[in-house]
Amino acid sequence: MTGTSTPTTGSFTYKDWQETVVAGVEGGARLATATVVNTFTGAIEAAATACVYAISYAADGTGSFTGYERCEGTVAGRAGTFTLREWGTFDEGGVVRCSFEVLPGSGSGELAGLRGTGAFTAEPGAKDIPYTFDQEPA
Repeated sequence: MTGTSTPTTGSFTYKDWQETVVAGVEGGARLATATVVNTFTGAIEAAATACVYAISYAADGTGSFTGYERCEGTVAGRAGTFTLREWGTFDEGGVVRCSFEVLPGSGSGELAGLRGTGAFTAEPGAKDIPYTFDQEPA
């Protein structure tokens, strides 16, 4: 990364979560996929993202995931699209910890060249999930 990052914050809400077991059984060790729609406010403004996750559940309810989320909206008042690469873990209590980065080369419009990293922690049942986003100038 080059340049100086600008730390910002915001929150997002799940609008939709559709999960499918690929292998294994519900309630046990399994692989699943999820398609998700989120709404972002704050540093990232996006009314309806498109997100897909690959999820690995352990029998004890812990697990990890990776995925991609396409955002159409604005960042710091600049409009366009970009994709986040996301990865994280969840514990037996359902607390999700996720890191993300803007996928290099994924920005379009005024967001072409966008770079940055961020993170969030989601508590079970939370409606608005706070995130941090450190954006680098394009």
